[in-house]
Amino acid sequence: MDKRDLADRFQDRLKVLLQRSDLSQSAFAASVGIDRSALSQLLSGASTRLPRVETLLNIAERHGVSLDWLLGLSQDEGITGGLQPSVAIEEVPQGEANQSLLEKWHAEAAGTKIRYVPMRLPDLVRTRAVITYETSHVRRNPETQLNEAAFRLDYNRQPGTDMEVCMPMQRLEEFAAGRGVWTDLPLLARREQMRRMADLVRELYPSFRLFLFDARERFSVPYTVFGPYRAAIFVGEMYLVLNARETVISMQRHFDGLIRVARVNAHEAADFIDGLKVA
Repeated sequence: MDKRDLADRFQDRLKVLLQRSDLSQSAFAASVGIDRSALSQLLSGASTRLPRVETLLNIAERHGVSLDWLLGLSQDEGITGGLQPSVAIEEVPQGEANQSLLEKWHAEAAGTKIRYVPMRLPDLVRTRAVITYETSHVRRNPETQLNEAAFRLDYNRQPGTDMEVCMPMQRLEEFAAGRGVWTDLPLLARREQMRRMADLVRELYPSFRLFLFDARERFSVPYTVFGPYRAAIFVGEMYLVLNARETVISMQRHFDGLIRVARVNAHEAADFIDGLKVA
């Protein structure tokens, strides 16, 4: 779902809530903590920009609907806070289910910051050769992960996106040297991967920002925080999904802690990658 579709669906749902409330626009706006002019802009559909996260949460809570319904991602209105458990398991074996799940979570987080700690290399920068190599060892169809990588890259090329990635610098050093899980990956494939990664880090900056920390100082499991809505911890074949707001905030703080101790900051990342000797 692109930002225009998301904004249109939000506008339609907002009109439903306004009509259902029997309130004037001024009273409705006051009930969710915004002024009447801001509400008029949201109702006009003149912009693809969604309101602030706090406003979305206020609307959903005040009018007893779920964020999924408010954003047009679900037909089930639900009740905010009661729609889903605070912790859930999402199994994502092979096929389109995984991509659909990612698309839903990314669409829901449109207009907010996504924080991402990858398991190996960030999905959106991986080349076909690397994806094919990695999936061959687990006997998977590489096309599924190729589609996911293409989706993530396309998402990050859209205006208004905001993603931060933080990973151990040692992971890139191991890849360049052909160590660990990449022992048998050919030299040319590793060189191509490093060139592509550096090029994309430069192209997408500053909406996509890569930070590198020292794994000897900090540890992190792979996870993604989708705005204020959920954190998804990848545990292999499934995600542990955390929905409670306080827990999501804690995961955001953990990520921010990784960035604070980063040895390579976002504006330096492409040069760091270029400087690694691939041998």
